[in-house]
Amino acid sequence: MACQWHFLSFLFISLLLFPATTKASKCSISGLPLVRNISELPQDSYGRGGLSHITVAGSALHGMKEVEVWLQTFSPGSQTPIHRHSCEEVFVVLKGSGTLYLASNSHGKYPGKPQEHFIFANSTFHIPVNDAHQVWNTNEHEDLQILVIISRPPVKVFTYDDWFMPHVAAKLKFPYYWDEQCLQLQASPKDEL
Repeated sequence: MACQWHFLSFLFISLLLFPATTKASKCSISGLPLVRNISELPQDSYGRGGLSHITVAGSALHGMKEVEVWLQTFSPGSQTPIHRHSCEEVFVVLKGSGTLYLASNSHGKYPGKPQEHFIFANSTFHIPVNDAHQVWNTNEHEDLQILVIISRPPVKVFTYDDWFMPHVAAKLKFPYYWDEQCLQLQASPKDEL
């Protein structure tokens, strides 16, 4: 009887210390539940003031091959860098407002003067492949929260200091910040300018 009691005690303590549903490591897709709570997913600013980034479904974190989904929140005055990438991108503005800068004629020697587009809650827009763009939270009173869907992950990002910086001088960032810890560098060929 004492032996049985010790076994039950051990089993109870083991279940407390080592739950049956163990959390997966940050870079492992094994052990992740199919349905996840967004508020429990890792978020980070990656050193960019005013940014909160959550990879909802990604290539490096979740094994996605065709699309990737991010939830990004920008505090008032914060923005993305001027950048381009060889994938399609769709935005859904969930909250707030701001400005999209888009250089639709980015396929010359440099992006050039961008067009300005007002974005607002419940609006959506897409960015064509390799068009330089930038999203700003120009609302002084409210966060800008967007859902971002990209094709062909993981994404290679080319950043610019200004809109007239030549494409050949743009800085390549690959893997991008949220993929750095997990991505094994298996660079797949992508169309670049």
